[in-house]
Amino acid sequence: MRYAYLLILVIVFALMEKVLMEDLCSAGQYKSKSKCKDENECEYEDPICGDNAKCINTDGSYYCICEKGFEPATQFTQDTGIKCKDINECMGNRIDCGLNAACTNTEGGYACICVDGYTSTNGKETFTAEQEVQCTDRNECEDPSLCGENALCQNTPGGFNCICAAGFRLKSGQTHFTEHGQDEKCQSLCIIDKSICGGGLCQIGKDGHECMCNSGFTNYGDKKIKCTELKCDTFMSKSETSQASPELSEIVSLMSNSCLVLSANESARKEPFRQLDGERLLEKLLDALDNLLHDGFQADNYLVSMIFGIEENALKLIGPFLKNSQTKRSSKKTEVELLVKRGSSPPEGPLMISTNTTQFASHWDTATGNTFLGFAIAALLSHKSLEKSIDSFYGHLEGSENKHFKMNSKVVTAIVSNSETGHLEKPVILTFSHLKPTHEDHICVFWDPLLKGGAWSTRGCTTMSSSDVQTVCSCNHLSSFAVLMALYDIGDVYELRLITWVGLSLSLVCLLMCIATFYFVRSIQSTRNTIHLHLCISLFIACFVFLVGISRTDNKIELIRHILQVGCSIVAGVLHYFFLAAFCWMCLEGVQLFRMVVLVFNTTLRPIYMIASGYGVPAVIVAVSAAVNANGYGTERYCWLNFEDGLIWSFYGPVCVIIIVNVFFFLITIWKLAEKFSSLNPDLHNLQKIKSFTVTAIAQMCVLGIMWIFGCFQFNKGTLAMSYIFTILISLQGVLMFIMHCWLSKQVREEYAKFLSCICAPQKRKYSEFSSNQTSKSQASKSVQHTAGSHI
Repeated sequence: MRYAYLLILVIVFALMEKVLMEDLCSAGQYKSKSKCKDENECEYEDPICGDNAKCINTDGSYYCICEKGFEPATQFTQDTGIKCKDINECMGNRIDCGLNAACTNTEGGYACICVDGYTSTNGKETFTAEQEVQCTDRNECEDPSLCGENALCQNTPGGFNCICAAGFRLKSGQTHFTEHGQDEKCQSLCIIDKSICGGGLCQIGKDGHECMCNSGFTNYGDKKIKCTELKCDTFMSKSETSQASPELSEIVSLMSNSCLVLSANESARKEPFRQLDGERLLEKLLDALDNLLHDGFQADNYLVSMIFGIEENALKLIGPFLKNSQTKRSSKKTEVELLVKRGSSPPEGPLMISTNTTQFASHWDTATGNTFLGFAIAALLSHKSLEKSIDSFYGHLEGSENKHFKMNSKVVTAIVSNSETGHLEKPVILTFSHLKPTHEDHICVFWDPLLKGGAWSTRGCTTMSSSDVQTVCSCNHLSSFAVLMALYDIGDVYELRLITWVGLSLSLVCLLMCIATFYFVRSIQSTRNTIHLHLCISLFIACFVFLVGISRTDNKIELIRHILQVGCSIVAGVLHYFFLAAFCWMCLEGVQLFRMVVLVFNTTLRPIYMIASGYGVPAVIVAVSAAVNANGYGTERYCWLNFEDGLIWSFYGPVCVIIIVNVFFFLITIWKLAEKFSSLNPDLHNLQKIKSFTVTAIAQMCVLGIMWIFGCFQFNKGTLAMSYIFTILISLQGVLMFIMHCWLSKQVREEYAKFLSCICAPQKRKYSEFSSNQTSKSQASKSVQHTAGSHI
């Protein structure tokens, strides 16, 4: 029993020793042969640190650290839960691979790779920044087959270009390409574009393609330009133009010969192309136009159409031969500016041409049109004085508004190389400066050769804006243009015409009676009545010629029209003379009246002086006017003086002076008459005095021509009432003279009674003679009363 207790104690002590020995080894150690040894956690079958990390064993423990190229960079253990992640060295410019190289990230690192077209100096595909490797350009053109035939390889930094040789290109139209995405090769232009030479044969030369033009075609000496047809017949034949004028025939011959030179050289091909001198040819054209459009040039509408058509064709022919891109020339009668654009592609953008008085604005695509020949032309030719010769041919524009037209701008011709200008997508803009500043209405017109051989038309042209100094026009076609000023012709009112015809007819009858009275009635003959007589004669002839010939200008037969133009000039000259003569006699009446009222005792004028003044002065004025400007007598509408060239002032000037003088005499007469009226007629009632005074004043107005003052206020639109007053007074001037100076004169009425009694009752002749004697005595006794009447 005793031994048993001992055995149990031994076992218990052994167990206690074992437990105590185990408690003595620290964590990370294990008991081996009663010794504590370190446990290596890094040798576990399942890596304790995870991927991309290194395990570092320590005495009794361990720690983990990420491998190079991974993060985080701190130590950790499995218990922290941290995992190693790849670092992207290519982000944020951390790595500098150098020029022409790109950084590529890899797991745990990076690689530098040269971009396309470059190669590394170490010959390897990849490298690192630390290796100091550089990327240099690779010359792709070392491969001779890279661009194929008919193309030149051009090395570029990092790449290359294939350039088609001269005369070759791709089907797409390109001349430059690279191997990337490009399978087609350069081919001959003559094969790709069969129409590249137009009317000519295409050949490939060392400088590219060349066009050899067929007969009748030309490329203006530039073999890169498509051959276009030469239309030399557009200048017409010499026989046609010689019938119009020798000067026009000269222009046609000049341009036709130049055109034929082009055609002959191209078709023969046996001699080098002879380049025309565009500048010299342009000067010859302008000189020829100067000879044609000389001073006093007159043309019908057919000739005007010829001139404009020849100008257009001539400038289109000359333009390609001008050396400069801009050419300006000026001559005596014309000025012109031409713009020429050359190149392989059509020009773009706006264009603007101007002369001294006109501006032309358009676009280069309008000048080019649908076909680009290698050049584009735009030109503006301005005529310096043509408006004076063709200020007509717009009768169809005159409507029912009592208006007619007059040119108020220079005539210009606008030309472009595009042959299809009948209807333009983009309208052209023309800005005209007015010849005469005015507030009248203005309209934009062009010359239409299809209107009865040629006439001004508004079709396709609109007036965008107009001021007193310029007008802006917009037109959807090209031609020759101008601006017309609308003038309102009040004289075309039917009522005014009727008043004129009726009034002048009555005046002629009355003037004839006045002439007979003043000439045959001896008892009333005096210096004043002599003036009245010649005044009535001048007015009678002027009114008669006015009625018969003022509007004889409208015959459409050319020969008769020419004859009528000569006759119209004679009518205008006769009217000019006798109206001036009438005013001169009116002035003599004013002088005589002044002498009677103011001088009283010196009232006689010598007849020779009166005749010289009344008929000699107007003869001198008309002779000088006709010598200076014979073409000013007669207009398109009336046989009267021309308003436009200033000849009208040879009438207006003297008339204004005479009216001013006569107004002065009239005022003095009225003043003196009012001052002495009571003393001369003390027994008259006040109403009778006023009546006699009014009649006397009106009588003097008729004789002195003062009513012509109303004519100064009837030339503007809206003054129709003033025109009625003027027309009535002037057309009835003869009637008024008869009433005031014949019918209202008691002495004249008695002479009429004697004349009628002699005709109606010849058996009472003795009684009439006795009555006449008594009448003479009565007249002598009542001279003072007559002084207050018509004698004054």
